[in-house]
Amino acid sequence: MIDLKNTQRERAILIALPVGGFTKEQVEEHLDELELLASTAGAETVFKILQDRIKPDPAYFIGKGKAEEIAQLIELNDIQIVIFDNDLNPTQVRNLEKLFNRKILDRSGLILDIFALHAKTREAKTQVELAQLEYMLPRLTRAWTHLSKQYGGIGTKGPGETQIETDRRLIRTRISKLKENLRKIESQQIVKSSARKKLINATLVGYTNAGKSTLLNLLTNASVLAEDKLFATLDSTTRIFNLEKNKQILLSDTVGFIRKLPAHLVASFKSTLNVVSDADVILHVIDASHDYFEDHIKTVDDTLRQLHCDKKLQIKIFNKIDALKEKDIINYISANYPGSYLVSAQRGIGIQKLKSALIDIYEQNFVEGELRISHTQPKKISMVYEIAEVLDTRYEDEFVLLKYRTSKINETHIKKLIQHN
Repeated sequence: MIDLKNTQRERAILIALPVGGFTKEQVEEHLDELELLASTAGAETVFKILQDRIKPDPAYFIGKGKAEEIAQLIELNDIQIVIFDNDLNPTQVRNLEKLFNRKILDRSGLILDIFALHAKTREAKTQVELAQLEYMLPRLTRAWTHLSKQYGGIGTKGPGETQIETDRRLIRTRISKLKENLRKIESQQIVKSSARKKLINATLVGYTNAGKSTLLNLLTNASVLAEDKLFATLDSTTRIFNLEKNKQILLSDTVGFIRKLPAHLVASFKSTLNVVSDADVILHVIDASHDYFEDHIKTVDDTLRQLHCDKKLQIKIFNKIDALKEKDIINYISANYPGSYLVSAQRGIGIQKLKSALIDIYEQNFVEGELRISHTQPKKISMVYEIAEVLDTRYEDEFVLLKYRTSKINETHIKKLIQHN
């Protein structure tokens, strides 16, 4: 039901076109998700329109006739914003803006707006601004606020330049600056991650709102924001997870994935998503109660492929089983996803089995050993401390005897140390 008293929320029309091989039912579900995205961004959906066309119109996407019908709806219903579930090209945006005389957003632009709303840290704000500017650059029209007011002043406008040309130049300059800032942030994170190499790294991934943060909080007693809304988490969070006595792994949570996630957004969030690249094991959290959870699995797998992380060890964790309307789904998951785990992070169901699986991974991947290094090679001794947990140190006349525990990968590096000793 539409709350007409809520004057703070922009009134919106949502539009989708069934392209890309999706069925009508799937596109309707995409529209429902778009409505949730719009609500998260602060919009009130008044109409949802599913236009039936064989292919998009190059000028108006939905066809000029349909666009003119929607223009009348806009005027009659005091609509402030029109949001498309599909990505629009710059020509379509310009034509629709001219016809509707309203703000036009596509799905990518809406997701970027939500990211800007939730960005809290300097890193997240930098990443979001970079993605927004790269999205905005090819779509500049006179409907956009002049960027010279934000970034310029006296001397910002070149001789003979139009305002849009000036804005494009300002955007490119700002993009270069933001990329340099992110390179600095990434180099700082490389130093941090190298200090963590002595532990197994497990990273939680999943479709947005699958319950990753809730699971992280349960396993590590963290206090990460966990809300029932899209993209509640943007920054990666890493905590120590105590499996049992003397057995620890690092557990990280990061931004949720979503279908049609803009490529430039993934690129901008590279420094945050490095926790996925650095992971020894990926814990793929899935909302088992969602009607289209298998579509969500595909989206996450596609994104992991985009990040070149699809070959990593992966455990599928079907969450929210307490919210299942049909219990037959449990049998379906067990039959079709062998080796997966059924849990409720909210109620703590199935967590012990998951923990046992992680203990097995720990024991398969960690080894103990001894190493004798000469007193005259302090750098090599220091390197062992960096990549292994040193359990015991004994000093002999000419050597230091180190008893250590580390991952199998790091043991390979240690053996190379011995060979060159």
